[in-house]
This record gives sequence, C-alpha cells and structure tokens, in this order.
Amino acid sequence: MISQRPQPQTSTIIMRIIMLLSLLLVSCERDQPEVTPEAGRANGLEAQSMLKSVVRVNATRQDWNQWQPWEKEPPRRNRALAAIIKAQQVITTAEIAANATYLEFESADGTRFITAKVIARDDEANLALLGAADPKEGAEFFRDTVAFDLAQPSTQGDMLDILQVEANGTALLTSGPLQSVELTSSFLPGHQFLTYMVKASMQSAASSYTLPVTKHGKLAGVLLSYDSKDQICDVASTDILQRFLEAATKDQYQGFPSLGVKVAMTEDKSLRDWLKLGDEQGGIYIHGVQENSAAKEAGIQKGDVLLEADGNAIDRRGYYDHPEYGKLSWAHLVRATKAVGDPLELRLLRGGEELELSASLKRSLPSDQLVPDHLLDQQPSYLVKGGLIFQELTRDILKRYGKDWTSRAPLNLLDAHDNPQRYEERMRRVVFLSSVIPTPATVGYERLRNLIVSKVNGMQIKDMADLAKAFQSKTFGMHSIEFIDEHIVVYLDERITSAVDTQLLQRGLSKLAHIEQAAQPDKPEDDDLNQ
Repeated sequence: MISQRPQPQTSTIIMRIIMLLSLLLVSCERDQPEVTPEAGRANGLEAQSMLKSVVRVNATRQDWNQWQPWEKEPPRRNRALAAIIKAQQVITTAEIAANATYLEFESADGTRFITAKVIARDDEANLALLGAADPKEGAEFFRDTVAFDLAQPSTQGDMLDILQVEANGTALLTSGPLQSVELTSSFLPGHQFLTYMVKASMQSAASSYTLPVTKHGKLAGVLLSYDSKDQICDVASTDILQRFLEAATKDQYQGFPSLGVKVAMTEDKSLRDWLKLGDEQGGIYIHGVQENSAAKEAGIQKGDVLLEADGNAIDRRGYYDHPEYGKLSWAHLVRATKAVGDPLELRLLRGGEELELSASLKRSLPSDQLVPDHLLDQQPSYLVKGGLIFQELTRDILKRYGKDWTSRAPLNLLDAHDNPQRYEERMRRVVFLSSVIPTPATVGYERLRNLIVSKVNGMQIKDMADLAKAFQSKTFGMHSIEFIDEHIVVYLDERITSAVDTQLLQRGLSKLAHIEQAAQPDKPEDDDLNQ
C-alpha cells in the first residue's frame, strides 16, 4: 500500500495565497515610480506643444540593382518625423534621404505638403539637414512653426523624451534614462560616432523611420534605431548634432574628418613583445594606412603603435578617458572634436622608439577607397561586352551575399576588401567579371564569375575607364582577358561581340556601360559603349 502525503487544510492554502499576493503588490509598488494624473496630463500637454516644432518627411527611395546595374530596384517609401531646427530647415537622418528620388514635408496634422531638398547630408554620421525646395512655399508652410533650441549635452542618468505623432495628430512622449554613451555605427558600418543609449519602451502606434529626442523641451538628439527586444534606443548625441549643424551652415559642407588608419588592440602578450611595448604602455597597433589619407601624408606607417592623440593616452583596447563620458574610443578625438584641416598631434612607437607626428585631418571619401564603402545617389560603374558583365567592386555588392556576407562572399573579393594594400599598387578600383549572359560570343564561359581582371589586350586594368579603353583599342580580331590569381585567358571575337552587343540593346538593355566621369582621365572619342 502506497502512503499518501497529508494534504493541507483549505483555509491554510487560502492564507498562503493572500500573503503571497500581498508581498507581490508591495514589491510592485516599491519598483514602479509613482505616476500621478497631473504628471500624465503635463506630459501630454508638453508633447502637444511640440507639434509646432516638427514636420513629417516623406521620401521615395529607389536603389540601383547591384547585380544588374543598368536598372533600379522598385521604388519604396519611407516616412520620418523631423525636428525644425532653423527657419525652413529640419534635421533628420541621412538614411531617409539617401537615394531619394523625391522628398516632401508634411505638416504634423497631415493637411499641408511641400517639396523638400537636401541642404547637407552626412552618410557616415547618419544626419541630414533638409529645407524647402521653394523658399516662398517654405515661408508659408513654416509660418506658424517654432524651431527647437539645442539642448546641452546629456550625461548618464539624464531623462530623455522621444517624440512621436500618431496618424490622428496626437503627440506622444516616451521618456527613458540615458544608460550609457558609446561610439557606434548607424547607417554605414565602420563609421562610429558618439551615441546615447536610451532605455525606453517605444509605442508602435506611431511608428516612424526616425524621431526627435528632447530634454526639457529642447532638441537633444535624433533617434537612429530601436531594439524592441532590449528596449534600447540609439540616439545621435547632442555633440554630433551641434558639430554637424555648424559645418552645414558653411558654403560647402566638408563633413567629419578622419585619420585613415586601421587599428587593432594590443592585449596579446606576444604581439606586445614583438612591438616592443612595455608593460606600463598602452597603445593600439596600426595594421593599415589608407592611400591619400591624413595618416599617409603625415608619415604614419603600418606597424606603428599609436600611444597618444592630442595628449590623451590611449590604452591597449583603444580607449581614452573623456572628462564627461568616461572611457571612449580614441576615434572620438578625430571624428567629433576636430574639423577638416585641423591638426592632430600624435605620439607613436616605431621599432621600440617613440616619435611625434602631426597630421592634418582630411575628409575620407568613397572615391579614395579601393573598395568603396558605399555609392549612394550614384549609379554603379559597369560594362557589358558580348555578354560578359564587368563591375567595380563595392561593399554594397558584397552585402548582396546576405547577412553573413563576410563569410559567404567569394574569398578573392573579400581579400580585396579586407586587404586593399595588396592591390592598391596595381589598381585604383577592383574590376571583376561578375557574371556572364549566355550568347554566341560567350560559349564555354557561361560559368565564369567573380574573377578580378588584371589585363585586357595586354593593357593593365586599373579601373573601369581603363577597361573601356582596352576594348576600344582593338576594333577587329580577338580580345584577350586575363585575371589575377587565375590561369585563365578569355578570348572574345570582336565581330561576334559587336553583333551581340547590338542585339542586347535591341532586347531592352538600356546601355552597354556606365562609367563615372570622375574615373575617366580622358574620354575616348568613340563612345559606342555608352549608347
């Protein structure tokens, strides 16, 4: 016979439940801040008063197709809530304006619209200053608006308010504490700027691409992204907003400067021994110097160790002590405290010996890179010859291999992206055979793709303009195409190729080539490729 555990009396169970509920209620009251009806009404009134300081931005965006660069992707629409910062000027993210074919302002109540234009845009910092395309229309549209004042920079623990406007015109303020201040990338990877990390539970009822962030009724930042899982808002900091607006008021926007180096931490003991770094020394290892950069012109070399920047000691992980924000990446000393042309005083270690250099900071442009980070508002360079499709390698092309493109993209293309110094002496851009259209001219070559071009008709290929000139140099006979690290030579019969090119145009291909004029030192007389 199996023994039964004695069961407690019903009254005892009820008492235990009551005690447990009481403890839970006390805990909830202790953890939750008191929200009075007066506080809720005040928050709502403050939000409604901000409606005069915001407008909606509607953007129609159309990107170029990276695999078929002669055509565009289907258009899509984005929508943002932007802060009025000056007369007829609003600030929003660069992402909303990138590749935009049309921009317009919409009043907060949704009753008035005017065409907008870009005054200044910084894709690296993900900020854009927009204005009215027609000043007369703008004067009427913005007649009863009130521009935001810029808040003082925030510090950890400050409460920030994120403004939303519902479709019916109701304003919402979501408050949250500033948990930390970090350097993060937003729109373009690899470009880090000072960012506020705000803990807030956003309401989806008023979803928008980006939103203004305020402190005590003043503009404190611009929402860049929101992680709904962790309820963390990435907000462009007041410091970055202020520097962007200062630069945007000048005749020609120059943007944020850069030094032009690739660095690595020096925590590994073997690496430190090889670099001859003492135990008491910090510093970061420079393993790459970009061509035409401030670092290159200053004499910085691969293998140097950066110890100090403007008197700020840099530790083994690349951080320095900021007086307000604590530990920050050394990149902040370049990107957010300097302007283009400003000097940056550096102390380095080279071969165990310390030296001092001064770099005059420059603006880093995609055109200076072997593999550009992006080509926004610009059609990719390409050339079609007899069914062979040639392109210039960009990060956007590599990203077409999906979320894990850094491991899924072809190894030779990744090597050019990751180690540009191996290719920069031979080429200005990486021209590669991206794919093949089956035609009478490409019989036997249909499976070839992702091969980096080295020579065409015996001519060294440094960019797409060189490729066009090489093909135009031979108007009869056979073209020969050679590739880097591949023992393959592709031959094209010019007579058959010309016939195929004519057929491709007749069947709907808009142009056989698009070559950026900046990449062409001299335009060839015969421009048949750009029909």
